Amino acid sequence: MSDATELKKLVKQLQAASSASDIVSILNVLKRDFQVNESILRESKAGLAVGKLRSHESKEVSNVAKDLVKKWKTEVEKAKQQPTRKLSVTTPTTTSSSSSKTARTAKSDGIKVSAGDDTRSKCAELIYDALACDSGAPSELILQRAKAVEVAVMNDIGSTSNAYKQKIRSLFVNLKDKNNPTLRESVVSGDLPADKLAKMSSSDMASEERKAADNKIKQENLFASLGAEEQQAETDAFQCGRCKQRKCRYRQAQTRSADEPMTTFVTCVNCGNRWKFS
Repeated sequence: MSDATELKKLVKQLQAASSASDIVSILNVLKRDFQVNESILRESKAGLAVGKLRSHESKEVSNVAKDLVKKWKTEVEKAKQQPTRKLSVTTPTTTSSSSSKTARTAKSDGIKVSAGDDTRSKCAELIYDALACDSGAPSELILQRAKAVEVAVMNDIGSTSNAYKQKIRSLFVNLKDKNNPTLRESVVSGDLPADKLAKMSSSDMASEERKAADNKIKQENLFASLGAEEQQAETDAFQCGRCKQRKCRYRQAQTRSADEPMTTFVTCVNCGNRWKFS
């Protein structure tokens, strides 16, 4: 059952599935019954559909999707290394050593990106490379999205100035981040429109994990800076959630608008645990 038509049918069922159990069931069928190659994945768009599920809210769905993507990537790489699969002027040794390590690009896809002048074409090609690096989507779709992103940046900035080039570089870095597959998949699928992407900052484009880590650092810095402003009072009115002791230091500060309650910052003297409430 390695036919692209059969795979397309399952992809449609996968996209229509509403429950986590149905999604897992379809993913298991894909994992058990299908042996794929790059052309089948591109034609059926299965790689894109399954790749998006790696960030699914259900941990079971996410884990099965990750395993399936890993399996398919291995199969695609093995197929690329077979000398009978594709005639090439390069030697088999060169092909096998580079194909397993080199990300998919416009050059490897045989795509010539044209977007007006040389600067814009090069920038659109950078966006293509970022979107395609681990995608199973068709080249034509990725090219369409890359051009749309470049046009959106051009419309927003108005010229190929330094601001335009810096924005393209920022998009390239964030889209190609190996820890943020959801961002590029949402652009390729069309869930994230190009004009909206063009206006996003680096923090807006960051992965959920990166946002959570940044927010934690921000809160810790806020806690430390507020705590250093004045001497904290010692009390046994609060119980530490970590060590269950009641020896704590606390202080209060107005961190929001005046009509909002004050925020209380508490530090456990015994274990150093810190928390806040308002």
